[in-house]
Amino acid sequence: MFPVSPELEKSLKAMRTIVDADVIPLERELARRKSFTALEPELASVRRKVKELGLWGPQIPTKLGGMGLGLMEHARVSEELGRSPLGHYVFNCQAPDAGNMEILEQFGNDEQKKTYLEPLARGDIRSCFAMTEPDLPGSNPTWLATTATKDGADYVINGRKWFTSSCEGATFAIVMAVTNPDAAPHARASQILVPTSTPGFHRVRNISVMGEPGDGYASHAEVTFEGCRVPQTNLLGMEGAGFGIAQERLGPGRIHHCMRWIGVCERAFDLMCQRAASRTVAPGKPLGTKQIVQAWIAESRAEIQAGRLMVLQAAWKMEREGAYAAREEISLIKFYVAGVLQNVIDRAVQVHGALGMTDDTILAYFYRHERAARIYDGADEVHKVVVAKRILKGYGLEVGS
Repeated sequence: MFPVSPELEKSLKAMRTIVDADVIPLERELARRKSFTALEPELASVRRKVKELGLWGPQIPTKLGGMGLGLMEHARVSEELGRSPLGHYVFNCQAPDAGNMEILEQFGNDEQKKTYLEPLARGDIRSCFAMTEPDLPGSNPTWLATTATKDGADYVINGRKWFTSSCEGATFAIVMAVTNPDAAPHARASQILVPTSTPGFHRVRNISVMGEPGDGYASHAEVTFEGCRVPQTNLLGMEGAGFGIAQERLGPGRIHHCMRWIGVCERAFDLMCQRAASRTVAPGKPLGTKQIVQAWIAESRAEIQAGRLMVLQAAWKMEREGAYAAREEISLIKFYVAGVLQNVIDRAVQVHGALGMTDDTILAYFYRHERAARIYDGADEVHKVVVAKRILKGYGLEVGS
């Protein structure tokens, strides 16, 4: 139904080889060192290899040194690289940089592209995206307290953000802030480029997630803006268009996330099956002879297959008709695949028993870090309600907020 071209098949095979041979072996070092930053020299070496092989930046336009893949093609790549938590970073298609590159390409002016997009596409710098606030619901990006007030030729930004992912070591942030407080809810906020070296930009802390503090690219930071002054020329796109730009970013981003989750599922599924086939239990039979384990394997296979097809169908529709036309499909995959992800990882941990709780396999890492899939980019419950309202509207029932 969704064929892969011979050229993409060749690229996917090469990517799989790199992930298996060069990336997955680094996972044990990540678990041992408990630091992403400490692993940077090894990761940089693999990144150079990726560039040499012409596999750099699958989603980046060729004019910026990438592969220039479309949404459907990149969806396939996301699954392949998602088998390792280091995969996307090594190929320079990691969040939040990938989304930031997309909106800079679409909405940035020539100077912004030269200053921010080009070095980001080369992998010379990293970036972060500051939208979520600790005191307001992150699932509603129209509700923000951070403000950007005009003063002469500048914006002066004040506010507090958190879960500004990959902030530590980032060169710049794209900040969502209210510039037009009296406008309609969807026209109040703008997106502004803020170098992290700007006075008034403060990274307060890296937030510990499920017991892991995270550092460097793996950080999730709390950030404050205290009289943070940047030129109005740092405005990304039109003033008041922050929500619309965010939606342009989140639509493809959810495709990328969901296919990455499918890759995580495939890795966990493979480990689960290996364990079921090799682990002997009383009275001397492999664990896979137990019917409950067989049921977990069958259910996981069915759920992964269904999730993959749903994501590819959503990507297919978005590529042809746009994000707005595919909004229902995007909401469906967001909560469905996030649920499959949690189910498959949990079953894999259970099959591994005590071993599944350790960092001797990647499963415990996945278990800690991928629980967030049901929260970010819109909580599952929000997407379910949105889909249900649209469906019921077709039956003549208007459901209010």
